[in-house]
Amino acid sequence: MPRTPFLLPAALALLSIGACTDRRAEASPGDAATVASAPAAEVARGQYLTRIMGCNDCHTPWAMTERGPEPDMSRELSGHPQGVVITSAASLPEPWVWGGSATNTAFTGPHGVSFAANLTPDPETGLGKWTAETFIATIRNGRHEGQGRPLLPPMPWPMYRNASDEDLRAIFAYVQSLRPVRNRVPLPVEPLAQ
Repeated sequence: MPRTPFLLPAALALLSIGACTDRRAEASPGDAATVASAPAAEVARGQYLTRIMGCNDCHTPWAMTERGPEPDMSRELSGHPQGVVITSAASLPEPWVWGGSATNTAFTGPHGVSFAANLTPDPETGLGKWTAETFIATIRNGRHEGQGRPLLPPMPWPMYRNASDEDLRAIFAYVQSLRPVRNRVPLPVEPLAQ
């Protein structure tokens, strides 16, 4: 009896796993060994978590569509567009009133102006040189690269730090699987003097 019926599903399964990992090989991320070995299920879990946690609400530039403004998924998680320049914080009527830019990637408040980071695996402007451990430390400590400047509002790291290491690793595996986008996000802008 021929074994073709068994081989076809197995071959399709291998092809689907390969399709999920091919883009990661092109990205040449800093944690290539970990990402290359990330199972398709872990990447899929990371995509699910990223989408339900609202990461695209701030880290993906928004654009106007026929349905109104929504995240431009062709620039998924690429952060504040480097061509949208904001040089000073807005004058706000109350200390806790704040607002965002038209792309929904820059936020003005008592902290000054914060810009959503590029989470794609671009090695120069994104997370391409990061490891899963660096990503986890950033979320746990609320500091850039786990030890640098504080993460600013509206980044809800005080809530996200409660995620399990397994979930944070899945999110990291997913963002490392994305197409790298070269987009240099500016540093935060200091608040206006009171």
